[in-house]
Amino acid sequence: SIIPSERPNHVMMEMWNPLGIVGVITAFNFPCAVLGWNACIALVCGNCVVWKGAPTTPLITIAMTEIVAEVLEKNNLPGAIFTAFCGGAEIGQAIAKDTRIPLVSFTGSTKVGLMVQQTVSERFGKCLLELSGNNAIVIMDDANIPLAVRSVLFAAVGTAGQRCTTCRRLLLHDSIYICTGTNSSEVYKQFKMGGIHYKK
Repeated sequence: SIIPSERPNHVMMEMWNPLGIVGVITAFNFPCAVLGWNACIALVCGNCVVWKGAPTTPLITIAMTEIVAEVLEKNNLPGAIFTAFCGGAEIGQAIAKDTRIPLVSFTGSTKVGLMVQQTVSERFGKCLLELSGNNAIVIMDDANIPLAVRSVLFAAVGTAGQRCTTCRRLLLHDSIYICTGTNSSEVYKQFKMGGIHYKK
């Protein structure tokens, strides 16, 4: 299709080139969202999808597979063009090694992502990797410190820190170092650690 461009006297052309089968391997922390980002694009572009959900979220894997199959069939497409497997590393390894799967999308740790990438590249396949983060927040001297500190708290401990966008470090202007530390101490004192039944 032809798409207008923001540049005068130019257009952009979009072409979809289905690869056949796309392998999607997702992590435990956002199993539905990451699946959607990968599988929907693959399906819309004319590919079949083989999904390996996290071994700790098998019920989500089963439920999502049934929902997607139902939607596909209601739209006169075979539900089997979206297939899922529950299990551990052996299934992920099989997907990474399978030459019938030209593209593998992996979301998870850097350590495992490197193994997936090496395995897929050994067979000249393509790989999309969404891996661990090492994210910083920069706080300048004109920042609203109480607001910044509350934002840092959520960025660091929201979802128990189990996401690739978790804040791991702060970069502070020298003039606000002590003020930020004092505010952070007060905010973190209010934060309750542990499970819902945890008592101090």
